[in-house]
Parts: sequence; structure tokens; C-alpha cells
Amino acid sequence: MQERQFARGVALTLLGGTLWGLSGTCAQYLIQYKGFAPQWLTPVRLLCAGLLLLLYELRKIGVQVFTPLRQRHNLLRLAVFGLFGMAGCQYTYFVAIQHSNAGTATVLQYLGPSIILCFVCVRSRTAPRAQELLGVALSVLGTFLLATHGHLGALAISGAALVAGLLSACCQAVYTLQPAQLMAHFETPIIICWGMLFGGVLLSIGLQPWRYTVTLDGRAVLALLVVVVFGTIVAFCTFLQGVRYLGPTTSSLLACVEPVSALVFSSVLFAAQFQPVDWLGFACVLATIFVLALGRKRA
Repeated sequence: MQERQFARGVALTLLGGTLWGLSGTCAQYLIQYKGFAPQWLTPVRLLCAGLLLLLYELRKIGVQVFTPLRQRHNLLRLAVFGLFGMAGCQYTYFVAIQHSNAGTATVLQYLGPSIILCFVCVRSRTAPRAQELLGVALSVLGTFLLATHGHLGALAISGAALVAGLLSACCQAVYTLQPAQLMAHFETPIIICWGMLFGGVLLSIGLQPWRYTVTLDGRAVLALLVVVVFGTIVAFCTFLQGVRYLGPTTSSLLACVEPVSALVFSSVLFAAQFQPVDWLGFACVLATIFVLALGRKRA
């Protein structure tokens, strides 16, 4: 029975990560080939996915889904999580895709664990261990190779893509760390649901997506469904179920299938050209996840 649960957990986790990678590739299609602006796509994705998840949780647990909204301090935390975590991460990720491709943007976003490590070390006033220093060094080296191809003074990707990718990694760190208190009192899907809705509403106020025109033909609708439904709701639910079977450490390692799948989909569907030095940079960033996840757990 345990072997069956382990196999099921691996399958669910890999499916969730692969769907996230596919979602990024479909977002690249919408942005680069259909002219969808990230200012439109991001709030629409958050609002649609948030509403679908809200309906699912209403059917599952009823009015308890509204419990976090009853206290004022929770509203502020949800607003910060939604705007700077959920919305910030998604918007900067889509901007990075706009100026590069889904594979590169996803790998840059995976610098988040190194940023989290640095923040935790500063907050706890403790020095990083040797293994943690190795992880940070690998992430810096990988970013350097992706950005410059090893040539100082020359960017191999656009400055906009690099800045957006790094900001996406910072927002991913906020997304991971900020809702800890909320998730200690409420179920994770509830916090994700309200984070999406708060982020979508606040981002809509700032970006005014209704000012942007989009053309929804058959392929665009299909790609949008993948981004909203399969790349958000289905991917999240399957990955979360996989975490329940495997635990967070093993799941975080298997989640590395997301940037790998994004790279494969970008290469196959859009003939994205990656040089050997790019693959070396990708490998360095992904190795960071393994180094940090396999190390001892920091309190």
C-alpha cells in the first residue's frame, strides 16, 4: 500500500509540475503570437482561477471558506499575499516570457529558493552552511551564464527579461514566506483562493486590463483554458495531493519537472534556440534546488 501511495504521489507531483510548465508555454503562445498583454492575461488568470477555486471550496466545505475574511488583520495579510506574492509573481513571470521564452522565465523564477535562504539567514542572524553556500553559488553562476553566456559586459538576453525574471523570483519568495501565519490557521487551498482573488482585483485596479484588446479565436481560447484551468486549478490540486503522499522535500525535488517541461515545450513548439552555455546555466539553477532540498532542514 505504501509503495502504491508513493507511486501515486510521484505521478501526481510530476503531473502538476508538467502542467505548470505547459501553462507557461501556452502563456508564451498567447503573449508572443496572439498579442495578449501581460497586463490583461495576469489579472484574468488570477480572477478566473480564484473564482473557480472558490466555487470548488464552497462545494467542499461551505461557508467556512469565508472564515479568513472575518478578521481585519487577515484581510491585510491576504492583500499583501495576493498583490506582492500571487499577482507579483505571475505578472513579472509573464513579462519575462514576453521578452524571452517560457523556459528561460521559469528557470529564472526558480532562483526563489536561494533568495528565501538569504532572507532566512539574515532574519535568524545565522551564517549559511557550506551546502547552502554551494546552492547560492550555483544559482548565481547559472543566472550569470544565462544572462551573459560567460561574457562580461554583454547580455545574452534582454535586460527586461532578466529584471522581470529576478523580480519573479523575489515575488516567489514573498509567495512562499508571507502567508505562513495564514496557513497555520487555515487550509492552504482557502488561502490560495483568496490570494488569487485579492491579487486579481488589486492588479486590475492598477493595470486596468479592460483597456487592452484581445482576439479570442479557437486556439487562443484553448491556450487560455490551459493557463487558467489546467495550469492553475488542476496543477495546484494534483501537486498538493502529491505533497500529501510524499512530503514537501521529495515533492520540491520532483517539482523541478516544471522548468524542464517548460524548456522542452518551448523547444518543441516554438523552436526556441538554446546554446550549450544556456543548458549549463539551466543545470546550475536546477541543481540549486537539489542541493538545498537534500540538505538539513533549517528551522
